[in-house]
Amino acid sequence: MNLDKNFFTRQPYSKKELEKHYVSAGRNLKLAGKNNEPEIKFHFTYMALLKIGIYCIAKTGYRVKSRSGHHIKIIETLSKILNNDEILVLGDTMRKNRNKDLYFSDAIITEKEANYCFDFVSSIYNNIKP
Repeated sequence: MNLDKNFFTRQPYSKKELEKHYVSAGRNLKLAGKNNEPEIKFHFTYMALLKIGIYCIAKTGYRVKSRSGHHIKIIETLSKILNNDEILVLGDTMRKNRNKDLYFSDAIITEKEANYCFDFVSSIYNNIKP
């Protein structure tokens, strides 16, 4: 797999390192699942999606560089790796809503939205078990 050198660099990972990435995503989902506050549930679900992306990218032998725009690159690449366009659509929507929630005072994450995103990301996580 060839990835954009502006956002990714080759890096081999041990099985143990890969497992740490997977477990980290699971921790975020667990926190999201335990919380009924929509904004908190949404935030941890979004973080889990990114960590799932980091894990899947690491499995291909690449590391994500931290720079402006890297979240969308993680989401785009995860969508390609798993051959699932829905990841790109929902992931980008989540990214935009997270930015609205972070930067604008009038953004509201609904319970329905948080639950839908949580269910979607949980299904991705459960389907990529190491």
